[in-house]
Amino acid sequence: MQSLESELERARDLDTDDLADAIETIGFECTRCGACCKSAEPDSADGRVASDAERPSDRASGDSREQTAASPDAEADEPHTATVFPDEVRALQDATDYDWRDVARPMPYGLDGGDGAADESSGTEPTGETFEWALQTDACGDCVFYEEGEATESPHGDGEAVGADGTGACTVHDDRPLICRTYPFSVALGGTSQPMGEAVDEEGVVRAHECEGLGRDISREDAEDLAAALKERAVRELEEAIGVRDEYEPAHPDEGVVVHDSEGAKRPDGSVYDG
Repeated sequence: MQSLESELERARDLDTDDLADAIETIGFECTRCGACCKSAEPDSADGRVASDAERPSDRASGDSREQTAASPDAEADEPHTATVFPDEVRALQDATDYDWRDVARPMPYGLDGGDGAADESSGTEPTGETFEWALQTDACGDCVFYEEGEATESPHGDGEAVGADGTGACTVHDDRPLICRTYPFSVALGGTSQPMGEAVDEEGVVRAHECEGLGRDISREDAEDLAAALKERAVRELEEAIGVRDEYEPAHPDEGVVVHDSEGAKRPDGSVYDG
């Protein structure tokens, strides 16, 4: 297994022209179906949710794991789970005037008591330690920034309406995190993440995951923009994993949740955990 530092060097050496070639070969056009922004249905096996594949703690140890989609026996939908970096949380705060907890929630993996949010029916809250942050979700488990608008709305400013035919929109499209900018693609490097579900296509180091927009024509300009974002994401994920590893100190909280990210230990509201 390569060290995180070795994989980081590989990520920095990625050729964006090669990545763009691979993306062009696979093909992609976003259909605005909203599947990558919404919770996964219990009987869904395609894993189209834009979720990070493995636990960030595994990335910090160089172990890349894939999270499975919700099982057919699950009682509720699997909430949308997309990793967001600390500085991306702050950027979304600036763009929306939201509080930290309105933008992000603790990554639910490893916590006792569920998905990182309080259980209003029982009055209990999750406890324990986890690594990294996930975009906040609404009561339906969808990304809090996802909406389906009226036919007259054009949230992207391109004159194209959404909503009437089941398409959706991101209300923070220009400020969306790298995991969202690059879906449904990932790169085959240790210590990086991949969306939920098996890769359904690959070209070189580029992997493509389940999405109805795959196989469609993409312009060279769009492929190059996507390639640049994909490389940036790979570098950032590895830098973050190294930061988490180097900053981590066991917290053992008596109550509540402690989130470990590259900046140190934090409470769910983003404030510093001081023990």
